[in-house]
Amino acid sequence: DQGGFASGFGAETQFVGGNPPMTARIKYLLPKRHTFGKMSMEIQDMNGKKIVSISPGKSKGINIVNWNFTIKNPKVAKGKTFSFGGFTSPRVPAGKYKAILTKGKETYEHVFEVINDKNNGLSEADIALKHKTTMKMYDMTQDLAYMVYELNTIHDAVKDKNKKLASSLNELLETLVITTGDNYVSSAEPQLREKMSDLYSKIAGSYDKPTASELESLKVIEKRFNEAKATFEKLKKKAKVEDLQLQTFDEFINE
Repeated sequence: DQGGFASGFGAETQFVGGNPPMTARIKYLLPKRHTFGKMSMEIQDMNGKKIVSISPGKSKGINIVNWNFTIKNPKVAKGKTFSFGGFTSPRVPAGKYKAILTKGKETYEHVFEVINDKNNGLSEADIALKHKTTMKMYDMTQDLAYMVYELNTIHDAVKDKNKKLASSLNELLETLVITTGDNYVSSAEPQLREKMSDLYSKIAGSYDKPTASELESLKVIEKRFNEAKATFEKLKKKAKVEDLQLQTFDEFINE
């Protein structure tokens, strides 16, 4: 089928976990250059859940698209400084995945398998712990981002009506993200976002399992985050803002 995937597709999608340059090479043949209409590609798990979108090649002939076995970067809380955790993408666990190419009204699908490197020195339990810990930090990073978005929106709504509540919201915000200065500030004390982001980047970017020290740091960060969430819930109840226009979590994460 000239509009479908090339027959060599599956053979080139083997994952070697200890070698970052290795990618899945998705190959397909187009009888002519795609110029009109929608053409997209995404990776899905076997339940049809989208993992990531990737840009398909549209040239006549054989096209090769590379995927580096990662999901999209996490959404990071807005602050006055850069957070390098936002540049770190978690790798997917071993298993079967689907490459879905949509060209106009036609859809082409190919299943391939991602496998772990047998020489990475990690047991199956180590690999599972690493993935579970990485994704826990990934989700926590995005939950913090949404909480800061909610907090800022409520603060803007009450700042002229309830200065005491606005002050309390601002005090909480200052414990979550750096709120003063610019992207070149290096002397500001790291807040929760920075501590969370740094640990997430370290764990997600490593090929080793999380250390005992990193797991202990995660407990401390999680405790601090849960305390901040509890404080925010109390302040939200006091706000009582009518017709507050808030994005849903999914809208916010995917905007």
